[in-house]
Amino acid sequence: MRRTRVLTVVLALAAGLLAGGPPALATGAPEPATRLAADTYTWKNARIDGGGFVPGIVFNRTEKNLAYARTDIGGAYRWQQSTRTWTPLLDSVGWDDWGHTGVVSLASDPVEPDRVYAAVGTYTNDWDPGNGAVLRSADRGASWRKAELPFKLGGNMPGRGMGERLAVDPHDNDVLYLGAPSGHGLWRSADAGVTWSEVTAFPNPGNYAQDPGDTSGYASDNQGIVWVTFDESTGGAGGATKTLYVGVADKENAVYRSTDAGTTWQRIAGQPTGYLAHKGVLDAENGYLYLAYSDTGGPYDGGKGRLYRYATATGVWTDISPVAEADTYYGFSGLTVDRRNPGTVMASAYSSWWPDTQIFRSTDSGGTWTQAWSYTAYPERENRYTMDVSSSPWLTWGANPSPPEQTPKLGWMTEALEIDPFDPDRMMYGTGATVYGTENLTNWDDDTPFTITPMVRGLEETAVNDLVSPPSGAPLISALGDIGGFRHTDLTEVPPMMFTQPNFTSTTSLDFAESDPGILVRSGNLDSGPHIAFSTDNGANWFAGTDPSGVSGGGTVAAAADGSRFVWSPQGAGVHHATGFGTSWSASSGIPAGAVVESDREDPDTFYGFKSGTFYVSTDGGATFEASSATGLPSGDSVRFKALPGARGEVWLAGGSSDGPYGLWHSTDSGATFSKLPGVDEADTVGFGKAAPGALYQTLFTSAEIDGVRGIFRSTDRGTTWTRVNDDAHQWGWTGAAITGDPRVYGRVYVATNGRGVIYGDTSDTGGGADPDPDPAGFCEVTYTVTNQWSGGFQADVRLTNTGPAPWDGWSLNWSFPDGQRISQLWNASHSQSGPAVTVRNTDWNGAVAPGSSAAFGFTATRSAANTTPPAFELGDRACTVR
Repeated sequence: MRRTRVLTVVLALAAGLLAGGPPALATGAPEPATRLAADTYTWKNARIDGGGFVPGIVFNRTEKNLAYARTDIGGAYRWQQSTRTWTPLLDSVGWDDWGHTGVVSLASDPVEPDRVYAAVGTYTNDWDPGNGAVLRSADRGASWRKAELPFKLGGNMPGRGMGERLAVDPHDNDVLYLGAPSGHGLWRSADAGVTWSEVTAFPNPGNYAQDPGDTSGYASDNQGIVWVTFDESTGGAGGATKTLYVGVADKENAVYRSTDAGTTWQRIAGQPTGYLAHKGVLDAENGYLYLAYSDTGGPYDGGKGRLYRYATATGVWTDISPVAEADTYYGFSGLTVDRRNPGTVMASAYSSWWPDTQIFRSTDSGGTWTQAWSYTAYPERENRYTMDVSSSPWLTWGANPSPPEQTPKLGWMTEALEIDPFDPDRMMYGTGATVYGTENLTNWDDDTPFTITPMVRGLEETAVNDLVSPPSGAPLISALGDIGGFRHTDLTEVPPMMFTQPNFTSTTSLDFAESDPGILVRSGNLDSGPHIAFSTDNGANWFAGTDPSGVSGGGTVAAAADGSRFVWSPQGAGVHHATGFGTSWSASSGIPAGAVVESDREDPDTFYGFKSGTFYVSTDGGATFEASSATGLPSGDSVRFKALPGARGEVWLAGGSSDGPYGLWHSTDSGATFSKLPGVDEADTVGFGKAAPGALYQTLFTSAEIDGVRGIFRSTDRGTTWTRVNDDAHQWGWTGAAITGDPRVYGRVYVATNGRGVIYGDTSDTGGGADPDPDPAGFCEVTYTVTNQWSGGFQADVRLTNTGPAPWDGWSLNWSFPDGQRISQLWNASHSQSGPAVTVRNTDWNGAVAPGSSAAFGFTATRSAANTTPPAFELGDRACTVR
């Protein structure tokens, strides 16, 4: 399903996708050293297999096993027969061109099969700031060259399942045609896609829009020219094909023909009206053009439909619909012919959501039909097929429907339907969630069951909203659009089921209790029902909470460090807090509705929020918030921030936009003040992972622009220096939703994409993931001296000495007071205190400590009658010798 994809991109735009150049940096500020692609990373997907709408599958007509698939926001793929997997082809699309991950059409060259073309662009309205393009490849999509277009294309727009809009002349393969949306007409290239010009003689740019009154421009756009089909029987090698057909989004004038290689065009006489022609597939051997019609453009809607056959020699139109018009409650779209047996044609009822989609098959050119399933005695049904989804078990949705529904379903949004032109037994079809296929299709004709299985491995098409990697339990838990999210116990295997009880249409936010990772909370969108859920077993099982009044969407949610309470900022209602598992919520005060909320990872009473340039802090479990006096933060709401595990009051904040502050900020005092990191031009996410071998501070990860370069960056020294860990071949469009390292594997980073699923990378750096904790003996030494004491208070000096063999680049010293002492003022360092627990961190000038050298600080504090010296000190998680 793709109902939430529009919302995903609206949120993405709110997060700064329209940003132009970076803001000016303060003069004189030192910039961090940046190494670009200095590390070698291996990139893979955390396997989900599918998860999104596949509106097009294209087989090459002259080379066996060469096939491509297109997705609405997740790029294009090539089939790899030897492994029976899909290879992603558009991972090189970068941040500025994120819209080019939406593929509106594909064309595989039948003359030179190494050539392939992709028409790219995600939205035709202003959600996508860039124009569309036609990408061309001479190596089957391993590399691309781009031809920019003077208009936008809509890979995720209404009507995206129609097509194909892009076609290669089968005789003169330097000639291509492209059907454009938005009234831009028909376009032609005569130089293999290098340059394009409008076919001014084409008479009709289309006029159909899903909803002409939609002020956003999304549903009101003219869907334009929707397919191009050549009649290969009307030409020869070296000369342009004489006859071609074009489908137009116009219910009265849907099909046009040229018989002089595109010089002149005529509306085909006698054609049906009142419908849109989603597909036009030509059987040149028998002289038939088959057309699949629907009353709307899809891919979700469609209430009536017809199938027609046009005899190209005689001009006779024949209604070959498998059911009477009065009996349709769906439109037709998926359409294919068997090239080995041209009288065999198949079509799909793409918009039959309930009880299931339907697929029809004819072996006599549409004279008679059989169907994939039929009723015996309603509501019982009989299927011609069996389904095996053991490779993607979540496709059952964990459902137990009543007949006539079944699980798994045959599908929905089934607009891509193709019989392999070399193998009549192989068929593939796309759905709103996967690619299904069979390799014994002709069993259908013998009334013998054929088997349908997912043929989707390698094709990852989820939009990722949030990610967490707890210190124990599953290494990865995700919040996804459309299919909720997953708990990955093994990144190389498909999880058995998405989150259920409840099953959100999209999960918008996710968190866990830092000191008790078995406790998780997620919030999300649901048409009806609760918008929040909890787990006490690390996400293996979930139970629903209750909503406060007015909740309409998931918003963001945060768990206390010990899991004792939660703060929730849902859509439609203000910020709320609850103790226990959300059975009763109370409104929080002092913080505006819509604020992003997070928790301190050490102090269970401390929560944070951000809204419209202001940072908020609560120290009473989210009951009340106070606005921080911190200035210079981003003025908008395109901000993501996280508190550092293992440190009280330490917060990293990323975000901004080109017309204001934009970058990465750091606070060590619970957001009272923030310092902006120099050299980070733009940053949109921040996350933490295991410290590098020998380092004391956790590894930082960010999706950012640093020193003028966009990428995924890593720092092992608190942001002083950065290494770009991805490269230009691995960019994945927009990566601004979430990022996190793995607390158990040094260097591993999980990257959220908007349509390519969860990408994770592992480093080849020394220590790669082993990094056993060294023996702390001889690592550090602390001298704690009370220098003055009075009734109710005292003054102390602390000296921290590096007794190990390696220099420190930053330090954080922890201890607990035994008698309720509380620090009033501290100098030469920064500190935070929660109850008896104290954390002291270096300043900018005393973080580097060579072996044998020391850093010193002092403080005043209140006390009771007793003033016992703290018995133990830890540098990070390593004990120090106390003198």
